[in-house]
Amino acid sequence: MTRASPTFDAPRRLRFGLFPSFFYSKAANGELHGVGVEIARALAANIGVTLELREYPNPPGLVQALAAGEIDVATLGLDPARAAQVDFTPPYMKADFSFVVPQASSVQKIADADQTGIRIAIVRGHAMDTVLKTKHAERIYADVPDAAFELLRANRADVLAGIRPGLVGYAAKLPGSRVLSDSYGANILALAVAKGQGARLAFVSEFIVEARTSGLVQRAIDQAGLRGIDVIAS
Repeated sequence: MTRASPTFDAPRRLRFGLFPSFFYSKAANGELHGVGVEIARALAANIGVTLELREYPNPPGLVQALAAGEIDVATLGLDPARAAQVDFTPPYMKADFSFVVPQASSVQKIADADQTGIRIAIVRGHAMDTVLKTKHAERIYADVPDAAFELLRANRADVLAGIRPGLVGYAAKLPGSRVLSDSYGANILALAVAKGQGARLAFVSEFIVEARTSGLVQRAIDQAGLRGIDVIAS
């Protein structure tokens, strides 16, 4: 149902920010699909405005775009450092952080990878990087998940860090590789708005709580065929 909402910066449209991750994908014709896109469409329909999806290379880019007023709402992982720059709604889904390792790897669990000489491919500026705690392994950075995967496939890294749903897809592209069963934390997703937008935050927070309880988030996950991701009930 369409409801009255706070005024958005761009009249009659919702500018929604995304960055490359498991929650959306791009078809050959350029059309975007996935959980994040379905959430954005539902929010725009709820407000009664046109949806304008905007892609950014990484989470810091989204945070900067929100602060600059380039976008109205974004999907982001909860991170204390980001909370100093943007305001978050209640979380709506989560997925474990884990590793993909090649067939011949001796790494059987997360702790095994923290050794001198082990190179971990990871996305710079992502929560997967800030949550990971290592003392001995070397981190090899990429700007987006696909580039991090290419580091592993090209044998320039020994381990690929990431979010379980995305790792499952990458493992399918590298014969013999496997996703570790344990995890080193979780990516907890919420919607975010710029600081100082109290009315907007309250409206979007109400929407996301309803999306969790109504089954909208679960339906979007099922439609995308994702595994290893859970709806946050409360």
